[in-house]
Amino acid sequence: MQDYTGHIQSKLPDVGTTIFTVISREAQACGALNLSQGFPDFTAGPELFDAVAAHMHAGHNQYSPMAGQPALREALSRKMAAVYGAAYDPETEITITAGATQAVFTAIMAFAGPGDEVIVFEPAFDSYLPGIRLAGATPVFVRLQAPHFLPDWDEVARRLTPRTRLIITNTPHNPTGSAWSVDEQRRLATLCNGRDIVVISDEVYEHIVFDGREHAGAARVPELAVRTLMVSSFGKTFHVTGWKVGFVCAPPSLTAEFRRVHQFNVFAVNTPAQLGLADYMAEPARYLGLAAFYQAKRDDFRARLSGSRFQLLDCAGTYFQLARYDAISDEPDQVFVRRLMHEAGVASIPVSAFHHDGFDPRLIRFCFAKSESLIAQACERLCAF
Repeated sequence: MQDYTGHIQSKLPDVGTTIFTVISREAQACGALNLSQGFPDFTAGPELFDAVAAHMHAGHNQYSPMAGQPALREALSRKMAAVYGAAYDPETEITITAGATQAVFTAIMAFAGPGDEVIVFEPAFDSYLPGIRLAGATPVFVRLQAPHFLPDWDEVARRLTPRTRLIITNTPHNPTGSAWSVDEQRRLATLCNGRDIVVISDEVYEHIVFDGREHAGAARVPELAVRTLMVSSFGKTFHVTGWKVGFVCAPPSLTAEFRRVHQFNVFAVNTPAQLGLADYMAEPARYLGLAAFYQAKRDDFRARLSGSRFQLLDCAGTYFQLARYDAISDEPDQVFVRRLMHEAGVASIPVSAFHHDGFDPRLIRFCFAKSESLIAQACERLCAF
């Protein structure tokens, strides 16, 4: 087809294909083992697929209600009460979304606009910044420092202005694997007190926290929960990232504003998947057992790399492991990642990709949400590199 010859005024002129797509494509082309993109190479129990199929065969294949299937919202309401002691009304405070990325994007569109400022902690997941720019708002960056990657609250306070409208948080944190405590959430609540600030709390790894920690979600702090849209993901929790089903829990006024945008950029989410997920959630062990499952994978990955030249940072949650490579090379992380992929046959992600200005902390990210055999192969190659 002949290309369009008119002028295109791009709204995201500096944005190309995401690093995750680029690295995964290169890994496939060169036959590297893919520890880069954050998706499991295993899946949920057959009960979930049987439940979805049953709803398909029962004829539940038309549009869902805009806010989501009542059965799934009710299941989430029960979970939020049981796990976090937080009461969310399924009718007015819970919305089902087409994945967590859509939820974050919709929340930004609903609450930020030209003249507004949005606090972003870096390194940050790469979908936050495009959403802020498309909304016409201004990102204000606060850098998280190694090795703990927790906010410097004095710096955050200095970055707040009368124009601060949104703060985007993420715990457990991608890409660093850090996890907030309830004290961190209380500090945030204190800073927001008396200000017209809304918080978007990205908690897609809410059930993947290690070493006996309790996930410190925003819902655990009532004075913060009243101004927060808590975002999570069934894909991350049940190993079905390709389904793109997530949810948002927020007070009624925030939910109403969120849904004003949601109804026009998505409207409704896959009906049989929602109903199947509602059935599957009837057994809480299917999500409450996730921490032990992934901690075993983390510990196995770290043990296998103990003889390598990589220095592994602490990992408190998520299924990502950061590593320093100073003992191997002084190359920029983008260069090192590609050499590692082509010479050792293992794909990873450079952490500079999570910084708007390309700041390079000489760290790379591995994903250990992979089968035992793939992890064993990858670690053998990494130890030999």
